[in-house]
Amino acid sequence: MPVGDDPTQLVVWLLVGVVLAIALAAAIVVRRRRAGRPVPVQGPSEPARGPRTIRDGLSATRRRLAERLQGVWRGTGERAAMLAELEEALIGADVGVRTSQQLIEHVARTDARGPVELQAVLRREVAAMCAPPERKISAGRPHVVLVTGVNGVGKTTTVGKLAAAAKAEGRRVLLVAADTYRAAAIEQLEAWGTRLGVDVVRHAAGASPAAVAHDGMKAAVGRDADLVLIDTAGRLHTRAPLMDELRKVRRVLGQIVPGAPHETLLVLDASTGQNALTQARVFLEAVDVTGVVLTKLDGTARGGVALAVAHELGLPIAYVGVGEGPGDLRPFDAGEYAEALIGS
Repeated sequence: MPVGDDPTQLVVWLLVGVVLAIALAAAIVVRRRRAGRPVPVQGPSEPARGPRTIRDGLSATRRRLAERLQGVWRGTGERAAMLAELEEALIGADVGVRTSQQLIEHVARTDARGPVELQAVLRREVAAMCAPPERKISAGRPHVVLVTGVNGVGKTTTVGKLAAAAKAEGRRVLLVAADTYRAAAIEQLEAWGTRLGVDVVRHAAGASPAAVAHDGMKAAVGRDADLVLIDTAGRLHTRAPLMDELRKVRRVLGQIVPGAPHETLLVLDASTGQNALTQARVFLEAVDVTGVVLTKLDGTARGGVALAVAHELGLPIAYVGVGEGPGDLRPFDAGEYAEALIGS
């Protein structure tokens, strides 16, 4: 029946359309549940291809450097001018002024002159500068890893990817949802647990993070877990009360499992560039960070910040995120990073 110009009929047809859309969505949900498939929530997605490499993740940064270094690699200009261009290009890739200057000073002390020699020496110096110091990891079973960082850097996803890697190695993993401020974070972690077949300790949204940590440690001991991964709420590094809460969580962990947390991983978003350094400095003052996870490396041209973090803070980079898939959290390799950043 044509609607015509009657506004009442138009409203009726709009309501009919809304009802039909809701009914269709409900039917899809029911069908998924009957088929034994979970209804999607915010959480892990299936990778469409194999795990990516650090070189893949640094492609945007490498392109930016390549554009700036075309003149250098063509061998034009005097050596001093070439080194100045190198320094400017590194700063543009968010390596940072201080780190870039020291890197060029090291290169300048060598006899390298042509573009091929300069590139080889630069690669070697980058690898040496970002080679991680020995990570201070205390032994313990269950091995307890606390994951922290500011809002939106990918902490929960990092926890899920670490759990996937550990489960693939045959380790008994327990996840602890201590980010109680966001119900979505709890659901996301549970989605990872369901997918991987690992237990998740959780409380209701708004519960005390320290209480969740306490119950998580008790469960880990009782279930003979090998590895405990604790997801914490995103906290602004400028908010003192939230940093105090993080210290309280750490104390609770150590009361139940001596020496815990055995690792504290700070998650940084590579796309924030030099701001990641500021965040890291504040967290270093608040908690004993043992390693850095640099996420979203594949979506930014600021991948040089990894070098700045390693050099200026003396923090080992444990992992880098180079994609969305579970296998795209890669252990950091200084040589691979240098080759991927500078090229060959």
